[in-house]
Amino acid sequence: MQQRIAAAKANIEELKEKVKAARELTNDTTLKEVTKDLPSLPKSEKLKIRRTLKGHLAKIYALHWIEENNNYNIVSASQDGKLLIWDGLTANKLHAVPLRSSWVMTCAYSPGGSFVACGGLDNICSIYSLKSNRDKDAPVRVSKELNAHTGYISCCRFIDEKHILTSSGDTNSILWDIETGAKQAEFVGHSGDVMSLALNPFDKSTFITGACDMNAKLWDIRSHKCSQTFSGHTSDINSVSFFPNGMAFASGSDDTSCRLFDIRADRELMKYTFDNGACGVTAVAFSSSGRYLFAGHDDYFCNVWDSLKGERVFTLQGHDNRVSCLGVSSDGMALCTGSWDGMLKVWA
Repeated sequence: MQQRIAAAKANIEELKEKVKAARELTNDTTLKEVTKDLPSLPKSEKLKIRRTLKGHLAKIYALHWIEENNNYNIVSASQDGKLLIWDGLTANKLHAVPLRSSWVMTCAYSPGGSFVACGGLDNICSIYSLKSNRDKDAPVRVSKELNAHTGYISCCRFIDEKHILTSSGDTNSILWDIETGAKQAEFVGHSGDVMSLALNPFDKSTFITGACDMNAKLWDIRSHKCSQTFSGHTSDINSVSFFPNGMAFASGSDDTSCRLFDIRADRELMKYTFDNGACGVTAVAFSSSGRYLFAGHDDYFCNVWDSLKGERVFTLQGHDNRVSCLGVSSDGMALCTGSWDGMLKVWA
């Protein structure tokens, strides 16, 4: 039996090499080659801190902007046991939501602003309704608890006001019906903890996951199956983010690199790293044009890359601890970074 297993593994590796060779045959050029005559982005036009959002008393683990136009609300999650909802323009707190478990790892804002969600080491995705809490002083209560994962909830994202996706340390992702609390579909395929997921901005029926098996996968919600697998990282993938046109995505990993993958070409287009980089990437996000790629790191900094040329444009410095999360507002006018120093900073 052991010999048969060893032979099967060798066969798999051989097939992988054949697939890789076939891909290389169709690879007529590189992104760097195509963009070599493109002018570099100016390194002098740095973003500045416009707002500092103070209120959390412990490490911030996650943040998410609302997707509504002309709305700059942000939800943030911290291990002080609170979800805070902010107005990113005024830096005022709109709601403070006490959590049943302080070991929170992710949070999300629904596109219409009716709900926020969070999850963490309690293995439960908790949904909080903001509709009945127009009064700022009224307590925000749990409206639904989604409980089917057997591992921690690493990431959650609303598809609309009725459906939410969660990824987990149990290696799976789940699509939920918020109203009934029922599991609608399960996405099985990773061999390590799924750390992040990102919805396609143009086609909410597809999403990307990044996991500790060093792979990113594209899933189709309609078929409940994995459509493509993207490899290349040499350590855990902590974050994934779609390119604004939905045709490509970036991933950030503990191997200190970010990578750009093209879905149509089914391959890696660019690797973003620098020689003295020794810190893992915790979070990635694109600007609204897709030209800038923002990457948060363990070393307190946020690096800004030219996504087309693969050059580091500048570094944002303002936190006193690990940059654990970041996100760009729906209109692309502002970047928010969250850190273990307990602060959120809005850059523009």
